[in-house]
Amino acid sequence: MINNNKIIETINMIEKENLDIRTITMGISLLDCCDSDGNKSRQKIYDKITRYAENLVKVGEQIELEYGIPIINKRLSVTPISIVAQSSSDTSYVEYAKILDKAAAAVGVNILGGFSALVHKGYTKGDKILIESIPEALSVTERVCSSVNIGTSKAGINMDAVRDMGRIIKQTAYLTKDNNCFGAAKLVVFANAVEDNPFMAGAFHGGGEAECVINVGVSGPGVVKSALENVRGERFDVVAETIKKTAFKITRAGQLVANEAARRLNVPFGIVDLSLAPTPAVGDSVARILEEMGLEACGCPGTTAALALLNDAVKKGGIMASSNVGGLSGAFIPVSEDEGMIRAADIGAINLEKLEAMTCVCSVGLDMIAIPGDTPDSTISAIIADEAAIGVINNKTTAVRLIPVIGKTVGDRVEFGGLFGEAPIMAVSKFSSFDFAERGGRIPAPVHSFKN
Repeated sequence: MINNNKIIETINMIEKENLDIRTITMGISLLDCCDSDGNKSRQKIYDKITRYAENLVKVGEQIELEYGIPIINKRLSVTPISIVAQSSSDTSYVEYAKILDKAAAAVGVNILGGFSALVHKGYTKGDKILIESIPEALSVTERVCSSVNIGTSKAGINMDAVRDMGRIIKQTAYLTKDNNCFGAAKLVVFANAVEDNPFMAGAFHGGGEAECVINVGVSGPGVVKSALENVRGERFDVVAETIKKTAFKITRAGQLVANEAARRLNVPFGIVDLSLAPTPAVGDSVARILEEMGLEACGCPGTTAALALLNDAVKKGGIMASSNVGGLSGAFIPVSEDEGMIRAADIGAINLEKLEAMTCVCSVGLDMIAIPGDTPDSTISAIIADEAAIGVINNKTTAVRLIPVIGKTVGDRVEFGGLFGEAPIMAVSKFSSFDFAERGGRIPAPVHSFKN
C-alpha cells in the first residue's frame, strides 16, 4: 500500500534537502584487453568500453526522469591500467590515458577512474611506468582520474612509493598550473583501497570483481542535517538513532536506482556506497551536520567525536537498507567540496592536523585540500605516510588528495568550480621531513594483521 506521507517525505528530501544519487558507476574489466602491441591493446580497450557503456548515460537519464531522483554523475571505473598495459612494450602509458579519455567522451560519462597502480608491496614494470606517466596523463586528459595504493594492513606501507608520490603530485600540479593545478585533484593516494568504490578520483575495477557491474553512490548530508534539526537538544543516543533511520531512507533510494539501472543495462548490481558526499551548495554539508550536534564550528573540540558518531550511525542505517553495501560508506570530509568545511577553514576553526585526527573515524582521509605551491615533495610524502599509517593500523581505507597550488600561499584561495568547489590555501608544517621521506623501504604490517 502506498503511503502518501512517505511520498511527500521523499519529495521534500529531493527538493529541499539536496538528496541525490551522486553517481552511477559502471565497472568494466579490461583484463582481456592485454596485448603485446600497445596500439592493439588500446583499440580493444576503446571497443570494450564503448560497447558495454553505450547506454549508461541514457539509462541514468531515464531513471532520473521516471523516478524524480537526481542522478548527478554517470561514471566508469576500469581495471588498473598498470596491470593491463604492462603486457605491451610501451615505455609510457600516456596513450592509454588518452584512449580512456576518448572512450569516456564517446559514451558521455563525466569521469573515468582506473589509471591506477597497486604497489602496496612493491613495483612491477607496469607500475613504475604508470606512476611516471601520471603527471602528463592527467594534464592532457579531461575525464581520466588516477589512484595509487601504497599500503595495506596486511602488507604495510611501501615507503618507496610514498616518496615517489610526493614528487608525482607536485609534477602533476605543475603541468596543470594554468588550470589551478587541477590535475592533482584527479589523483588520490590510498592505503587499503577497495575494489568497488564508485566515487572519484579513487575508483577502479578490482581484480575480484565481475566482468561488468553497476555500483551506486548515494549522498544526502542535507537530509541528515534536516533530521537533526528536529531533535535539537536531545541526548546523543537520540541523535544516533535519528541518523541511523535517515541513512536507511537514503540507502533505500540508492538501492532502488541501482537495481533498476542494473536491470536495464543487463549487468549485475554490485554495491551501494552510502557515503555522505557533500557539495559546495548551501544545505549539502557534512560540516553543518557536525555543527548541528552542538559545535560552534567544525574543527573545534568535539568534532572528532561527532564525526565518529555520524560515521557509525550512517553505516548502521545503511546495512539495514541493503545487503550489498560496499565501497567506502560513511562520511566524506573534502575541504573544497563542503560549504561548511570551507567556512571552518576560512575562520581558522580547522587545520590540517585536526583534519588528520578526523580521518581516524571517517570514510576516507585528507581530501581536496589546497596547500602552498612551494610545499616540498618530501612534506607531501610524509603527509601521505601519516595518513597511510592511520589506515594500516586501524584496518580502514585512508587516502590523500592534496593540491599544491603553484604560485599561491597561505591566505590565498583557489577556485575549481562545479562539485569541486573552492578552497583556502591551508598551512603545512614548516619543519622538514626530507630525511624521513628519503629512507624508502617498507614499514612492516602491524602485528594485528596476522589473523590466519
